[in-house]
Amino acid sequence: QVQLVESGGGLVQAGGSLRLSCAASGRTLSSYAMGWFRQAPGREREFVAAIGWSGGTTYYADSVKGRFTISRDNAKNTVYLQMNSLKPEDTAVYSCAADPRKIGATMGGYWGQGTQVTVSS
Repeated sequence: QVQLVESGGGLVQAGGSLRLSCAASGRTLSSYAMGWFRQAPGREREFVAAIGWSGGTTYYADSVKGRFTISRDNAKNTVYLQMNSLKPEDTAVYSCAADPRKIGATMGGYWGQGTQVTVSS
């Protein structure tokens, strides 16, 4: 079993940048594909990005392609989400997910509690 803790959220103006981190403990990160999801008030959780076990494969939602970059450092047991050119519609609670078998929008064996990202216009 793996425990996930997100950090790096906050308040930023439109056009700004944030880098989210997801620190894993309990098991080695390389055992899992990792993903980021977000949930805005009144909306369902949606897939943002995912990265394969060794970091060689990445997937992005169309809404963040070209603006967000997911990466991982298995030696540090940490996954990152670099978010650039942020828009007010990116405002949401961002959570990371770990899945030993699946990658992509349907992944999600283990979840962190999330970190709030607020983008002001």
